[in-house]
Amino acid sequence: MMPVLKKLSFLYNPYVLTVLTLGYLTSEMGHFMIGVTSKATATDTHYGDIACQYNMSDSFQEFNFTLFSNCDAAKTEEACANLTLDDGTRYCEFAHNGKGVDYQIIAGPSFIAVYSIVGIFFGILADKYNRVALCAVCFLIIGVSFALTGAATSFWQLLVLRMILACGEAGVNPLATGILSDIFNEEKRALVLSLFNWGIYAGIGLSYPVGRYITELDLWDLGWRTPYYLTGVIAFLVAIFCAFTLSEPKRKMIGEEVEEKAEEQVNGTPQKEEEPKTGEWKAMVQPRVLMLFVAAAIRHTGGLCFTYNADLFYREVFPDWDLSWMLFFVTFIIGAIGVVFGGMISDKVVEKYGTKTRVAVLAVSQLIATPFAFGSIYMGPIGAMVTLAISYLFAEMWFGILFAILVEVVPLSVRSTTIGVFLFVMNMVGGNLPILVEPVRTSSSFADALAIFYAGAYLISSVLFGLVLVMPGKKKKDQSAPLPMKAGIENGGFTTIEKIASPPYSNGVENGYPYESHHL
Repeated sequence: MMPVLKKLSFLYNPYVLTVLTLGYLTSEMGHFMIGVTSKATATDTHYGDIACQYNMSDSFQEFNFTLFSNCDAAKTEEACANLTLDDGTRYCEFAHNGKGVDYQIIAGPSFIAVYSIVGIFFGILADKYNRVALCAVCFLIIGVSFALTGAATSFWQLLVLRMILACGEAGVNPLATGILSDIFNEEKRALVLSLFNWGIYAGIGLSYPVGRYITELDLWDLGWRTPYYLTGVIAFLVAIFCAFTLSEPKRKMIGEEVEEKAEEQVNGTPQKEEEPKTGEWKAMVQPRVLMLFVAAAIRHTGGLCFTYNADLFYREVFPDWDLSWMLFFVTFIIGAIGVVFGGMISDKVVEKYGTKTRVAVLAVSQLIATPFAFGSIYMGPIGAMVTLAISYLFAEMWFGILFAILVEVVPLSVRSTTIGVFLFVMNMVGGNLPILVEPVRTSSSFADALAIFYAGAYLISSVLFGLVLVMPGKKKKDQSAPLPMKAGIENGGFTTIEKIASPPYSNGVENGYPYESHHL
């Protein structure tokens, strides 16, 4: 049996990626499903705005835009009740529509406030304790929150359960990113992290058909509750697989930390036993890292503004079109292509030009996505879906590349902590700004609100990512006393990366010569 397992050991790393991605996908699907089930959830638990709406019941076989407009124009319950067909049948209903400040609070701030703060603590724990065990606990919390959401009967219960969900989901990214960074090398890192972060877009994509069509099936008379119960079961299964089939990998230095180590070894610079903790934390406040914080927060704002409001927006502007499957296709399929494409391009650029050039791919991809994002707001249903697909292809390249940059520019000892702090800043800004969509929507239009906070955010983030590219990194250490080199050996064209940090190259030398892994 053991020889068979040894032969299959090459499948372990992809298996880890699969389990963690499935868990992330499940948590994100439940996270964003509230935007799809919002009308049914609001009607059942009584939150949000009440308005006159076209009654989409079996008594109306075909959508009638005139009747829809009449309902939309009625602003009072009495005016709504007076709208009838020639036979006296009412074709409007005065009921919860799933929109309003209550919805925006449940969708965004209630989740983000907890998610952002707890993420820092999980980041600190991840740098000290078993990450696999912590990840299993996170998936268990996620499963419990979904199961209880399915049983919720009031707005306040939903609010608290969204916070519990945030506690579990907060640890998934910093924990999983650290695990994956340690088991995959530099040549695959951005691609692997992109595939993992594809779980976000896959989860968002699945939330549309799952939230809408399973709710409409009304299985066991549970309505909107069924999708949450099913999602909870999947989260429980992932927690079991994570706890009993994954093992904690050995932590290792990567990226710039390894390059600095290699440069010290090659040039003979004396090494310190260990950098002071304050020195390591200073890596988190480099100007380029701070600019990354700002740029990512703005970009995250754009993504969340669209995701929280996409289903509601397209139902409002195209009431006679069912775009749920198109939204699923764009986010799940095109999003997947985008994150994989971004990871591959990023890794190729790094292989040729070095780790610092990842950010160029980041800036350019968001700039290309911007005009198509505007198109997805202002064009007709077909044009909107086409431009949305193109925008997604480029825009969703960003997440995996972003975290590949992060883990490569900070020391090993604060890697997960940095990710936790980064997610805190990114989500406190990006997760709370979407609440501004509501006042702009009511004072202007839904389209204008998304143009500002969704497409506009893409444009601003692309400029800020571009600024990161020209900002200096950490100061180089003094290399004034290099060791004499052997005759005939010239090292200027070589860099030493990850293998220098582990045996048999732990001292950076093989048979007296600097180990070389990349020829630039």
